[in-house]
Amino acid sequence: MSAPRAVEDTQASAHAAARLRTMISDGALRPGAKLSEQTVAGELGVSRNTLRESFTTLAAEGLVDRIPHRGVFVMDPGTEDVRDLYAARGILETGAVLWGELDEALLARLQDTVSEALAARDSGNVAGMGNANQRFHRELVTGCGSTSLLTEMDRILARMRLVFHLMTEDPRFHARYAVRNAEVLDVLQTGDRERAASLLRESLVAAREELLAHVG
Repeated sequence: MSAPRAVEDTQASAHAAARLRTMISDGALRPGAKLSEQTVAGELGVSRNTLRESFTTLAAEGLVDRIPHRGVFVMDPGTEDVRDLYAARGILETGAVLWGELDEALLARLQDTVSEALAARDSGNVAGMGNANQRFHRELVTGCGSTSLLTEMDRILARMRLVFHLMTEDPRFHARYAVRNAEVLDVLQTGDRERAASLLRESLVAAREELLAHVG
């Protein structure tokens, strides 16, 4: 294979993986869904070999599960996945609160996401609440000023979308954490990073325990 062709194939695989990652994050592909090579390759306009490479990428990220002789499935998270995700989030997000760059622009973006989440709560828009809450946590990590950490956070949040499907029968789940996010932001705006990090950690632990109880 020529070098230009190899680069082109790698780019096509990365693009296909990115599109599938977005579809999982947006809820278009639900936990446990089987991903037919022929169907998905046709929808994405890529070869089946390119699609297989993108599946390898997503499997390494914990977004799909390749089962021998059965096929590729969107990951259906269990208790260990929940524990793993919240362990990572506890370190990454509280670290961002403690040591990230919390300038006025970031605080304004955080305020926008909190206001959007609370407005969605008041209007009964569960999906809107969940989306705004996710953006709040992502914005915290932007304060680290690290592309690598933000990329990892995006992967974590994509996996979190699969976890949150567990709570679709509890429309108040996201509402509880919209309020907790508002409390974290209120303290952050006073400059008390340690108290804000403590509140954020308590919120993450509470969410983890709710999810584990539901899975159990």
